[in-house]
Amino acid sequence: MVDDTLPKGGTVGDEAQGPFEQALAVYQKGGSAEELLPTFLDIVRSTPNHGAAWTCLCWLQLLASRPLAALKSGRMAVRLSPQDPQARLNLSLAMLETNTKGVREQIQQIQKVLTMAPDLKDDLQQSIVDGLERREDWQALHKVKTWIFPSLDK
Repeated sequence: MVDDTLPKGGTVGDEAQGPFEQALAVYQKGGSAEELLPTFLDIVRSTPNHGAAWTCLCWLQLLASRPLAALKSGRMAVRLSPQDPQARLNLSLAMLETNTKGVREQIQQIQKVLTMAPDLKDDLQQSIVDGLERREDWQALHKVKTWIFPSLDK
């Protein structure tokens, strides 16, 4: 069960945030994948159609080197949010790390979405930077970065 009460020390306005927003804020302040995995698992269990929560869960599972779990979460995230390039990025990473076929199709879909909605590029680039800061040796992310944003490696 997800605890959606105001944590001790919360500020006025925090009560408007749900568990997802609170957990996302913890991540953005440097919270670790291991610390946040149980929270995101609770969120997707209580709200199974929450595409963004599945996308975040997949990312955390990838950061925690749990590619098989990430593959399942990534598939669910893409099913729920097929136009979300972050969901497809995460699924691509999980597929690479589990030697699952279909990575090229995911990369092509990301490129298609970014062509149609270029305003999403900055968020995706920032996500890649964040991933490489948190897991420097992430070879799959280095590959995907090169495929999606070849100009960033120059």
